[in-house]
Amino acid sequence: MRYGQGVALVLAAGALWSLMGLGLRQIESASVWQILFWRSIGAIFVLFAFTWWTSGGRPFAQIRRVGLAGAIGGFGLVFAFAGSIYAIQTTTIANAVFLFTAAPFVAAILGWIVLGERVKPWTWAAIGLAVFGMYLMVREGLAIGALAGNIAALLSATGFGAFSVCLRWGKVNDMLPVSMLGGVFAMAVAAIVLTLQGETVTASTWDMGMALLIGAVILALGMVMYTLGSRVIPAAELTLLSMVEVLLAPVWVFLLLGETASTATFIGGGVLLAAVCLNAIMGAREQFAEGVAKSP
Repeated sequence: MRYGQGVALVLAAGALWSLMGLGLRQIESASVWQILFWRSIGAIFVLFAFTWWTSGGRPFAQIRRVGLAGAIGGFGLVFAFAGSIYAIQTTTIANAVFLFTAAPFVAAILGWIVLGERVKPWTWAAIGLAVFGMYLMVREGLAIGALAGNIAALLSATGFGAFSVCLRWGKVNDMLPVSMLGGVFAMAVAAIVLTLQGETVTASTWDMGMALLIGAVILALGMVMYTLGSRVIPAAELTLLSMVEVLLAPVWVFLLLGETASTATFIGGGVLLAAVCLNAIMGAREQFAEGVAKSP
């Protein structure tokens, strides 16, 4: 796979994930942990089927091959999934979304420590530009957030950054089992939390069906594209490119639900898009230059 193809896959994953909020709006009464439980089940089935196909009918052998990197990446997704849900429930959307932008910094630091990846100067510049764009989008809500929700958002960003690095650390042909492990771990955590709270995992038929659909289509298919694209993209760039999700999410609710967004949201979204484009273009230029230099 070429670098440009990897960029296209990761951008497509972010665009698909941006539909997550729109789907969750269709759920009527299920709790966040019930949603996480059924969404994880939907994702597990699709990811297992894809792993079965790519492994030639030997999915469990492929799962064992991901080793320690796969297990850590899977647990990272538990923090990413559960932390984001808790943050959105206990603090403002503005605070949560802004703090999610810590993920590229986590990925950059972990990629340097674990993988020895050098973070290129333009990637640092793009990360800084993306954070500024996110600040423009959410600054109106920054002052009223809750501490617990802020911590949860940072944990979510840390989990997603760790997952991004583990995709490359494993260095196996198919890291999709890591995504499936993340779904299994998230399902287990959701079941444990519901049990401790004295609740059941069952919700209305509509809510469970919607959560399953969101997990199977939006979450799992996005994971497939993100994981495939990760094979040719350094960890810091990988996380940054997937942030296109934040740019598109308010567009979908405006177009389909009639919800309006502030001018600052669209200006900040434009800055964020510029950061994503800058990073992708500079990375593609370097790959092209290296290819030219190696050609006879």
